[in-house]
Amino acid sequence: MVRPAAFGFNAETAGTNVFQRAPEGVSGATVQRRALAEFDALAGALDAAGVGVMVVEDATEPPSPDAIFACNWVTFHPDGTVIFYPMYSPVRRRERRPEIVGMLERMNAFDASRVVDLSIHETESRFLEGSGSLVFDHAGGAVYASLSPRTDAGLVRRAATLFGYDVVAFACTDGNGVPVYHTDVVLALGRGFAVVAAVAIAEAASRAMVLDRLRSTGREPVPIDFDQVSNFAGNILEVADNRGNPVIVMSSRARAAFHPGQLGVLERCGRIVDADLSTIESVGGGSARCMIADVPAPASPSAKNRGKREPGPGEG
Repeated sequence: MVRPAAFGFNAETAGTNVFQRAPEGVSGATVQRRALAEFDALAGALDAAGVGVMVVEDATEPPSPDAIFACNWVTFHPDGTVIFYPMYSPVRRRERRPEIVGMLERMNAFDASRVVDLSIHETESRFLEGSGSLVFDHAGGAVYASLSPRTDAGLVRRAATLFGYDVVAFACTDGNGVPVYHTDVVLALGRGFAVVAAVAIAEAASRAMVLDRLRSTGREPVPIDFDQVSNFAGNILEVADNRGNPVIVMSSRARAAFHPGQLGVLERCGRIVDADLSTIESVGGGSARCMIADVPAPASPSAKNRGKREPGPGEG
């Protein structure tokens, strides 16, 4: 998790993220102070639940208003793969910090065997924003993606090919017919559950395809509606505590949006940890899942291609 140094409203992303609201009558310093308090509350709640949290301080210069959303520029994978991603907003490209991979390795928290850099595609105006754009189902051998200006279909296929996964691609719109900017606001997968806003999937055939694939995984479905999407009920993440038990992370707003029966399903699947993220959600347009670049257990020391960097198309 990246503790923000200059959290604020990013006008470059607001055109595609309907969750963002420019603060009115509140100074930038106040927004930053509130965001820090919310960040610390979530990180502290995870720590108290026995979840290992590595907090990295944001670089102060140049300022990065969205650095708190660490899951968009990097993903870490069970086989030791690390992927760096092309970002839609030029100001967000400042967030990429490859040295964090080295920090994790020195802490024996991750064993990087392969680094794939897709950021070169920014020069082609093709974007893919980490686990915002991609919901990986490593157990089911699939990657789910809601296509949008921030989620390029060709790059989705490239990411899936790295692991030999199937692509489950579709298009989503919100209740007003506006394209959904990131997959992780309409879909969340845990070991035992699948939170999905099937109502947002624009085409009936695509909706059936997604639901059939999810059913085949044996997860218990938790369908959410447009109102729940707008309250970040889809932007949740299952992690593990230090005993390997599942912990489901969400904002207090998201928790309040779930119906009792839905919460019952989630509680059977893991311990729920939530925190008030109202400033982060309103000004930044992202919630708990966006704030966490989840790191799996270290890959085996015998993993092949240790330290190898895989060039993107057009490199080398």
